[in-house]
Amino acid sequence: MKYAVIAAGEGSRLAAEGVYEPKPLVRIGGERLIDRLIRIFMANDAEEIVVICNDQTAQVAQHLVRLQRDGLKGRPVPLRFVIKSTPSSMHSFYEISKYLQDTSFILTTVDTVFKEEEFAEYVEAFKNSTLDGLMGVTDYVDDESPLFVEVDSQLIIRSFLDEAKECKYISAGIYGLRESALFTLHNCIARSEQRMRNFQRALLADGRKLKAYPFGQVFDIDHAADIGKAEQFLSNSHG
Repeated sequence: MKYAVIAAGEGSRLAAEGVYEPKPLVRIGGERLIDRLIRIFMANDAEEIVVICNDQTAQVAQHLVRLQRDGLKGRPVPLRFVIKSTPSSMHSFYEISKYLQDTSFILTTVDTVFKEEEFAEYVEAFKNSTLDGLMGVTDYVDDESPLFVEVDSQLIIRSFLDEAKECKYISAGIYGLRESALFTLHNCIARSEQRMRNFQRALLADGRKLKAYPFGQVFDIDHAADIGKAEQFLSNSHG
């Protein structure tokens, strides 16, 4: 299994609120966001971890160089990274897609904070499925622009919506996908699509079978206050 991380955002909202470290290097409970994801991925049998960061924040690239050279806490990391600024998350995904061919993979954004135990169960569910995609969802809505996920009684995804329309779940920013999803991605780029939510809609339009996998709370670190919320969440989950 390969894992991929979109870490190409600039973290401008965090900086405006006094958090000056680039988002991938922000610490939650003393651990950097990017390091936490890499550690969790390695605990779930990562064949390779592919990361994209932008070319505007040298600290992130330097940190990835050190991880590639020295490992994470003495453990070698199967890390590949791309340094490039892109206009959107979908374009970031596209830039690393050539390293995700011929395999299944799980993609996340760098600021997604979830319980490690839930993620391990999710990975096993994806490995043991024949689905085209297993999409992490949550019923915890604390997002400025959530993507609502409409499902049937078996959690098969029917649509992705900008408005609630009585949907229980929103996207958690965790995507388990087969290689066939890259065909859809490339077509989205050719059509000048910009947003990951449009890529997800295109997966359905292309006839891909997608299922929702419910997590508990999942946090995105968009604002300074989110750091404390996530730390409290993880502290409670270990209690």
